[in-house]
Amino acid sequence: QVQLEESGGGVVQPGGSLRLSCTASGIRVSLYVMAWYRQAPGKERELVAGITTNSFANFELANYADSVKDRFIISRDDAKNTVYLQMNSLKPEDTAVYYCNRQGGQTWSWGQGTQVTVSS
Repeated sequence: QVQLEESGGGVVQPGGSLRLSCTASGIRVSLYVMAWYRQAPGKERELVAGITTNSFANFELANYADSVKDRFIISRDDAKNTVYLQMNSLKPEDTAVYYCNRQGGQTWSWGQGTQVTVSS
């Protein structure tokens, strides 16, 4: 059974930073394209960033939503079975519940998510 546990959210002022973590159990994140999603009140869940690893060339490929490009950085630590999202220059419109899951293919059961609130 796959379990995903997100953490690291909080309340931050505009322009601030947060680092989210997603620890997985029941799977090895190194085998999947992992991603962060978010859902703001009254809106559908959207893809924020995804990351894969080219195990042959030992490099990572990342993709980002246009709204977060150049502000957010997704990374992974396969030894810790954890995926991270470094969020910089946060804006009020980044306020949402953030979730991790796979990108592409059938998603696993969603975790509780972690709330990020950007407000002055």
